[in-house]
Amino acid sequence: MFNPLRRFVRRRFGQDRHFYCAIDDMFGFIPHNIELYKLALIHKSASVDIGDGRHINNERLEFLGDAVIESITSDFLFIEFADRDEGFMTQIRSKIVSRQSLNSIASKIGLDRHVISHATGNITQKHIYGDAFEAMMGAIYLDMGYDFANRLLINDIFGRYLNLDDVLMSETDFKSRLIEWCQKNHYSVEFRTTNDNSSPSHLGFVSTVYVDGIPVGHGAGDSKKAAEQQASFSVSQSQSITPDDEASARLLDKLDKLDRNANDKRC
Repeated sequence: MFNPLRRFVRRRFGQDRHFYCAIDDMFGFIPHNIELYKLALIHKSASVDIGDGRHINNERLEFLGDAVIESITSDFLFIEFADRDEGFMTQIRSKIVSRQSLNSIASKIGLDRHVISHATGNITQKHIYGDAFEAMMGAIYLDMGYDFANRLLINDIFGRYLNLDDVLMSETDFKSRLIEWCQKNHYSVEFRTTNDNSSPSHLGFVSTVYVDGIPVGHGAGDSKKAAEQQASFSVSQSQSITPDDEASARLLDKLDKLDRNANDKRC
């Protein structure tokens, strides 16, 4: 796998030498099945027609890679935070595997220079490189195995390109982020938090967050603060509460749909 002669030959000879060099430079190894990695670079906008109306692109590898990254990240957090609960680890994992995070990693390793795409538009472009990174991890899993993918992602990629302290700082106050977003966009926000009578000790709390009177998130915790943070986090899971226009448009769309559903029920 790390034979210097094999690396020398693959990088300098043959029609696929440019692909071998790209993978080696980005991830530090020479693949067995280079075709998987070539496929991982093809965005659906540049799908290859293979006849009979069939087209190939990186979507299937992206699907697989998404699951691989989430599994490895869960393993990493389980070991790294042995004393933290499920809710905490879920929040941190969500940030690490977010599209913004994967796009950033893809750019840092140089993957953005190799993706084959005919896509246009800012929103579409934002997703391409993170999608390609997921596809690459799917290809690595199929070609080199789960243990190799695990070591590569945790030791090499997360170790070099993921600042866990920054992740922890950015993901500990979902409530403040939601309130800030609502204030900026002129929406009212309210948390309705009560004791959780279903818990054995009756000491837990449940919370629902309302934006302009519409329930948009739910959470539970062993304190009011924890329940409200979890409710805010449930909103962030489906809608990124950030100040950019795309996130605003997505949440507005969600609110519009909820409002229409409420009106339909009243009718």
